[in-house]
Amino acid sequence: MYDSIIGVTALTVDLGGNPVLRDLDLTVEPGEIVAVVGPNGSGKSTLLRCLAGLQPVTSGEVRVFGRPPADDAGFWSRVALLGDEPAWYPGLTAREHLELMGAVHGRARMPVEAALETFALVERADAPPLNLSTGQRQRLCLASALLRPSTLLLLDEPERGLDENFRNRLTGLLGEYADEGGTVVMATHDQGLAAVGRRFVPTGVSA
Repeated sequence: MYDSIIGVTALTVDLGGNPVLRDLDLTVEPGEIVAVVGPNGSGKSTLLRCLAGLQPVTSGEVRVFGRPPADDAGFWSRVALLGDEPAWYPGLTAREHLELMGAVHGRARMPVEAALETFALVERADAPPLNLSTGQRQRLCLASALLRPSTLLLLDEPERGLDENFRNRLTGLLGEYADEGGTVVMATHDQGLAAVGRRFVPTGVSA
């Protein structure tokens, strides 16, 4: 059993001999939204990769759901990650990508048509992702992450490519996710998104 969704203790990460994170502590409770803020190079993305089990740590401890994160099916059945833009499936439309996401996970938090409406993709639903604008592709990434069932949502700069109106909409969507019992950790430069939850500034890092 575990009390906190995330527990990070004295986390240190060196990349190429350079310190990126140093002696970092972080605890995240169920249903909490935490915004990791700071300048470029301050280790925000590295922290998210550590939480996802994709970045080896130099020292310290990272626990998610009471145990070290593991890049396996059991872990990813509970964790949704939005990082770099994914490798899209050639020939599949935006709608088909969302349908595939629901099929892979066996169920979805919302119907595909509702997701297309929520993420302003109805008019481009039958276009392949590579024919979408940068903002449309980012909304499709967000739709994929929020469509699938999860307990923990890890977002790396989810505001990239989004206009102000949809950034405001995203704050509401994340609040709804947390109200349903989900937990969110996101690295962001957007002050509006950061205001929706607790702000966390990595300390002891290289700028």
